[in-house]
Amino acid sequence: MKSIVIYESLTGNTKAAGQMIAAELTDAGVESVACPITQIDLQALSEADLVVVGSWTDGLFFFGQRPGRSGRLAKLPVIDGKLAAVYCTYAINAGKTLTKLERVVSRRGGDVVGGYAIKRTDLQGGAEEFVGRLTGALDQVPRAS
Repeated sequence: MKSIVIYESLTGNTKAAGQMIAAELTDAGVESVACPITQIDLQALSEADLVVVGSWTDGLFFFGQRPGRSGRLAKLPVIDGKLAAVYCTYAINAGKTLTKLERVVSRRGGDVVGGYAIKRTDLQGGAEEFVGRLTGALDQVPRAS
């Protein structure tokens, strides 16, 4: 299985989390690369069985949260027929960021199988937990032979 982690990052936290997620996926036996939404590796995307999309949480501290720069995310290439997962990084409260990000990815054709909100003060722990949950969910998804 191959994967690509595509992220939108403002301060570098979501980028760092994306790189950690890609490394954790690789350690789990899923070949993975990470790239920003502005420089998607189209070859890796075309070969990927799994597309992971990440964003930072934008909005006010306790309401109105949404994926950061969602306009860029909405222009993600079409990923019909690919499994997908989402993650967001946040400082205080992720709110409905994951739900909104799932909708964006679903509109691009991804079959979203999971998501995780990663607190910016524990990027490594969040990446490990997300990949652990994600690989468990992938084991349950029927694959074409």
